[in-house]
Amino acid sequence: MDELQKIIPEIVESAWQGLGDARNINSIIEVSANVSTNQVYRLEMNDHSSVIAKVSSYGSYFQFREDHDRIHLWNRLLSETEYRSLLSDGLSRNNRVYTYYGGDHWVVFYYDVPISGFLPRILPEEYIANLGREIGRFHRKSLELSPRIPPTSKSIKSDMIYLMDLVRNRHSRRRFGVRKKLLDVIQDQCLQFLMNIDELGYDYMPRIPLLLDWNLGNFSVEYLPENQVDRFRLFSRWDYDWFRIEPRLLDFYFCSRVSSSVGDRTVFSYLPDPLLEERFRLFLRHYHAVCSLTETDLLFVKEAYRFFILNYVIKEGNHFFKEDIINRLKLEALEVYLPGLDRLDFRVLLSVLDEPLVNH
Repeated sequence: MDELQKIIPEIVESAWQGLGDARNINSIIEVSANVSTNQVYRLEMNDHSSVIAKVSSYGSYFQFREDHDRIHLWNRLLSETEYRSLLSDGLSRNNRVYTYYGGDHWVVFYYDVPISGFLPRILPEEYIANLGREIGRFHRKSLELSPRIPPTSKSIKSDMIYLMDLVRNRHSRRRFGVRKKLLDVIQDQCLQFLMNIDELGYDYMPRIPLLLDWNLGNFSVEYLPENQVDRFRLFSRWDYDWFRIEPRLLDFYFCSRVSSSVGDRTVFSYLPDPLLEERFRLFLRHYHAVCSLTETDLLFVKEAYRFFILNYVIKEGNHFFKEDIINRLKLEALEVYLPGLDRLDFRVLLSVLDEPLVNH
């Protein structure tokens, strides 16, 4: 046991003891992605099972707990559907998902989700169409379930109001690590976002639980026999750092990245370009065929992208990315992505509402 204490981080050991699980930890392997500041471990147990432990210091423990409470409920509701085994569930104590508060850090344990196949780095068109239908079906089912899931205490509107307050603070240059001119860009973009979502009717849009980060390393698919219309279905999903309960359009930026002609990259940027590719419109046409979109929905995609950059790159990026990555992404966001955003014509997306669907 003395040797084990040297291997297992103290907070993980304390959290496991607090859970009250009868199993003992035999060994631990760090499986962190080494992009964010979270630490992720696979615990090998004495009964030959395994458990995933995530140690986080991002935001508030109480919002961390709230998010996992909602994810746990969402997973229970999905258990009555074809997506019953999609999400990795958290371990529970006293019929509630268990989270551990350790002061500056907190812990949640997940069942080790099974993994099937992965999509290729660049998707052929039939896979893009398939992905559109599959995400559409998943969103449609989540729309049906969402009235039974309580909202969270934060929203994209409250996040942007808070960001505006942070920028006005006299310590803002030190906090964001950018010069005054770029702070003005943040302020202007927050204002633009809040005015635009108000005009689009954000307050009245239906909300669903979302897992924004659909990069290829966060989900697996099950490939189907070749004689079927669909080539694959969603099989498992993990990594809940960017969980929200919001309009479904927030999922679309990462869907556009998966659909992009550039494909998944090790060195990445967050340009809006994938949203305007014909390949993304192919995704949208097939999504729309199973989960209807409106003109307002498609115009909201631009604001969903603006929110992603302002919140997950500018406001919270230091928690999600290593220092060298976030310093580059912040400058790109404030000097390239955001200043050029309003010169782009997102009305080209509206064509998907009228174009005939061609099977792929």
